[in-house]
Amino acid sequence: MDYELTTHASESLRKRSSIRLEWLERVLAAPQLVERDTLDPELEHRLARIDEHGGRVLRVIVRPGTVPVPVVTVYFDRKMRGRL
Repeated sequence: MDYELTTHASESLRKRSSIRLEWLERVLAAPQLVERDTLDPELEHRLARIDEHGGRVLRVIVRPGTVPVPVVTVYFDRKMRGRL
């Protein structure tokens, strides 16, 4: 999938060095769950469990509809642990 990191997403990855770029790309390409953002209908949340990281759920927020797809932010979602 063709994507680009926003400044915020780049900073998120820098601060959260435990998140691998390959995981972000995996979630973008094959999410286990897709949710619409409750505040901004233009945003989409893509989530998937990362077994290599203790089964934690990685949340990647994107603005679909353009190419490349802008990645707004990425983080491990503690509230989703054990739910996927």
